[in-house]
Amino acid sequence: QVQLVESGGGLVQPGGSLRLSCSGSGLSFSSYAMSWHRQAPGKERELVATISTYSINTNYADSVKGRFTISRDNAKNTVYLQMNNLKPEDTAVYYCSTRRSGRNYWGQGTQVTVSS
Repeated sequence: QVQLVESGGGLVQPGGSLRLSCSGSGLSFSSYAMSWHRQAPGKERELVATISTYSINTNYADSVKGRFTISRDNAKNTVYLQMNNLKPEDTAVYYCSTRRSGRNYWGQGTQVTVSS
C-alpha cells in the first residue's frame, strides 16, 4: 500500500521560508518521479514542481521559478520542497504525489499560510 505523508507546513510571514517534506512507503521510491501540487481555497489544484527518479530533471510552475526548489533523498524515501521568498499567493494546501501503474497517489496535504 502506497503511502505519502507530508510535513513542514505552517504560518510564515511574506518573504520567509519553509521546507516541506514528503515521506513515501509501500513503493520502490527511487523508481518513481515525484511531484508537489498545491490547492488554494476556491481554486483548482495546480502542479508546483516535479523531479525525476534520480534528480536529473526538475520542472517548476512559472509562478514559483527561482523561489522554490524540489529535491529528493532516495535513501530516506523523501522528497522536499524548499520554498523561499514566500508570498501571500503561495498560501495553499500542499500535496506530494506520484504515479504508479496508471494510478495517482496523494498525501494528505500540509497547510502553508503566508501572512503578516
